[in-house]
Amino acid sequence: MQTTFSPAQLADPDTAESNRILRSCVHCGMCTATCPTFLLLGDELDSPRGRIYLIKEMLERGEPATEQVVRHVDRCLSCLSCMTTCPSGVHYMHLVDHARAYIQQTYRRPWPERALRRLLSAVLPYPGRFRLALSGARLARPFAGLVAGRSATAQRVRAMLSLAPRAVPPASNTAKPQRHAAIGRRRARVGLLTGCAQQVLAPSINEATIRLLTRMGIEVVVTRDQGCCGALDHHMGHHDSAMRLARANIATWSREMAREGLDAIVINASGCGTTVKDYGFMFREEPEREAAAKVAALAADISEVLTRFGYAPTREAPGLTVAYHAACSLQHGQKITAEPKALLKTAGFTVKEPAEGHICCGSAGTYNLLQPEIASQLKERKQANIARTGAALVASGNIGCLTQLGDGTIPAVHTVELLDWMAGGPMPAAVALVGVAA
Repeated sequence: MQTTFSPAQLADPDTAESNRILRSCVHCGMCTATCPTFLLLGDELDSPRGRIYLIKEMLERGEPATEQVVRHVDRCLSCLSCMTTCPSGVHYMHLVDHARAYIQQTYRRPWPERALRRLLSAVLPYPGRFRLALSGARLARPFAGLVAGRSATAQRVRAMLSLAPRAVPPASNTAKPQRHAAIGRRRARVGLLTGCAQQVLAPSINEATIRLLTRMGIEVVVTRDQGCCGALDHHMGHHDSAMRLARANIATWSREMAREGLDAIVINASGCGTTVKDYGFMFREEPEREAAAKVAALAADISEVLTRFGYAPTREAPGLTVAYHAACSLQHGQKITAEPKALLKTAGFTVKEPAEGHICCGSAGTYNLLQPEIASQLKERKQANIARTGAALVASGNIGCLTQLGDGTIPAVHTVELLDWMAGGPMPAAVALVGVAA
């Protein structure tokens, strides 16, 4: 693709990178075949190729974003399926991230949307605030039907209330800064990202991760001053707050690396993993670029770590069939596809893959709150495909997907909870729902 950026524009590192990405696109359109929004809406501008044209024009002109550009970029899930499909290696993720930051700087949204985005940015990355907000939403949930109308604001309010859990789990001690000693001979030492939303919605995931790793002889360190990875802000175009959150994580893990060393930084929410693995790029022009690159190189999904250190079950096979839902951030963002399925099979589960496994479930960070209508259609499509597998459970490696899919007829559970159970840990609550004896 030809571009016409001026030398002054190309002096900006983000614009220079976007120019390189745009020039790698050959207009082939193969990305349209796997784009969820194009699949649903059939609009070229709601495909990666269409958005690339809009972004190119916006950036070249250097003018404020228009309503049209914002509408179609906002509809992008950042599922990155297009990057898996693209034969030319177009790094769409970095391009759309730049576009979102540019939109945030140049476009004034209607006040209800500005307020919602500020609220999400101020609440979701902070576990204490998020827990308090969920408690309020739980009380308001029975009145969701009273929020009438087809306006975007009404739909978003209903979506927030419907996604709020009926009960908020008690806070877990695993989120506190501490060292969890390896059982037996220490084979490795890892840091654990305890996350933000996940530790509130499902603290059992971190608990299972720590139990499993320590039984495998791996010391787990929860460092002080870590927090949200920055992904939620990053994908809303809130560049400064995303960098601030990421900078805190880089600092705390760098101190731990200097103190006693780390063999990996374990991440059990794949949406977070995709962002942390991109810290090197995000900080390429910042003073912390070397430290950020080291953190990114150490970041590993829990499935990668378990595979590396030879996960093995200790219980007999449970005789359960599990539908494996591949989170977009894992299969497209991190290119991890085989490890989770292989681990589940090693643990004794029969694994089935739903049709259209490459298509997003509609969660996509805050997407199911900001674009609830499209997200709902994708959820129903995904849940129907999962139901057709005949599986008793659906397993996934991302809290957003589990929250999105968990209200279906098939209980949803994190992969690591099943693996921990088969290696001596407690039975996950989702398994108990299908009537398996403890």
